[in-house]
Parts: sequence; structure tokens; C-alpha cells
Amino acid sequence: MALEADDILDRRRLRRRMSIWRIAAIGAIVGLLITIVADGTGGKFPVGDHLVRLEVLGLILEDRERDQAIAEIAEDPNAKALIVFIDSPGGTTAGSEGLYIALRKLAEDKPVVAVLGSIAASGGYITAIGADHIVARRNTITGSIGVLFQHTEISDLMDKVGVDVEMITSGGLKGKPSPFEPMDEEGREAIRDLILDSYRWFVGLVAERRNLTIAQATTLGDGRVYSGRMAMEAKLIDAIGGETEAISWLADQHGVSATLPVHTLEWGDAPPLLEQLVENVWQGFAGNALPQRLVDIDGLVSIWQP
Repeated sequence: MALEADDILDRRRLRRRMSIWRIAAIGAIVGLLITIVADGTGGKFPVGDHLVRLEVLGLILEDRERDQAIAEIAEDPNAKALIVFIDSPGGTTAGSEGLYIALRKLAEDKPVVAVLGSIAASGGYITAIGADHIVARRNTITGSIGVLFQHTEISDLMDKVGVDVEMITSGGLKGKPSPFEPMDEEGREAIRDLILDSYRWFVGLVAERRNLTIAQATTLGDGRVYSGRMAMEAKLIDAIGGETEAISWLADQHGVSATLPVHTLEWGDAPPLLEQLVENVWQGFAGNALPQRLVDIDGLVSIWQP
């Protein structure tokens, strides 16, 4: 009987300890949730007035989730302005256009300021002129106003390895350019027309957003890159500085408090661990030969390639 009584007491003590640990665990979870809500990282829209930072890093591609996240900033009364931090050599012309449109749409409701990092060239500059004000470092690389189309032709290699490719098309320009045959003048002219049409759009956008004539924008838009100081002289940017200067502009021009916290905008889901590992291995293998994700790009490209 004494042994059974001891067992009962031991069980009661164990239950008490487990109850204490459960309470402690619940308390820790509640505390964590309170902390997350308090610092604004737990919800789509942080609590309290704040500024939003959109980071545009690496290649710019089509991204519907990103553009939707930008649109939703307009619905948040506590988000007082958007700071667009750009560190990008560009990307697809259409993807850059989509990001530009999303920023201009938001600018109808909230002030938008761009901060250029080490590089904001070509499609990165298209993104920048989507803002109401552009700030860059003195040595930021920007500009590269232009469009390119790259085509690889391997017909000589195919001949050497003894492989023939037969292609049947519905018209003379269908299937051109093809990597399996040299580009003829008709195909080259068609691609040139496509590039020039996109280039004229780009130059017109620069002229409109930077208050330049088409002639001035065309002169600046010969594909060259500019330092931040050179871009300032050419009226391609508005000020030299960084995020501090961008926030000062928001305070001076829009009455936005310079002491508001800045929250980085997040969208989409993080890629699975396996996908991240594969991408890291691929970058390690091909990173010196190919820019990140460049192999995924099709169509017209607005990118600076040194």
C-alpha cells in the first residue's frame, strides 16, 4: 500500500511539472505573438504608422505577387509612403514595365521615392523612374537606357557533330531567329524593328518622367552607363544620397514624419529548401559564366552586361 501511495504522489508531482511546462510554453508563444504584432512583422500590414521599403534586387522579371503586394500598400492607411531600394542591372523589358506600372499606380495614392544602390541600370532605371523622386549614391551605376536581344547561332557546331535540323514553318519569318541556321537579312530586320519599337518606348518614358525632350532623352539613351554624379548632371536623378536623404525628402515635400519605422515589404512564399540548395549549387557551377537566373530570360531584355 505504501508503494502504491508513493506511485500516486510521483504521478501527481509529474502532472504538476507538466502543467507548469505547458503554461510556460503557452506563455512564451503568446509573448512571441505579441512581440511580432508589436514590431509589425506578423501581419501583411504592420501596426501603427510606418514607411514601406520595397527591395528590388537582382534580375527584374514578371512577378504578379510582387505587383499585387505593391497595390495593397494603397489599402493600408498606416503606410505613409513607399521607399523603393534598387540594386539591379535590369531584367526583362516587360517585367520592368510591369513593375514601373505598379509603382505609378501606387503613386496616385502614396508618395514613392527610389533609392539606388550599387547599380540601377536599364530595367533597374525603368523601375527608378516609376518613383516621384530618385536618390543615388555618387558612384551608383545607372542609365544604360536601351534594349537588347541576344541570339545564339550554332549551325557550324551542328555541322561538325553531324546533326541536321529540319524546320517547317507557316511563313518566312516564323521560327526566326533560330539557333540552327544563320540569321538572314529579313529576319535581322524584323528583330531590329522590334528592338527599336521597345527602345522608342523606353526613351519616351525617360523624357516624360524626367521632364526632358525626346531629343535630350535620345542623346542620353545611347546605352551608356552613368555614375550617380553624372546622372545628377544629366537630370536622370534628383539627389545624391541614400535612404536617409529619401526620408528627408518625404518629410519636406509630403509632411511624412522622418521618425517613422521602415518595414520591408514581403510577398510570396520562400522556395523549398531543396530548390534553394539546387539553385545555390547551380550558381556555384555557372555563376562566373552566367548572371543569376539569366538563363531563364526570354524575349526583349533591358539589362546592363559589363
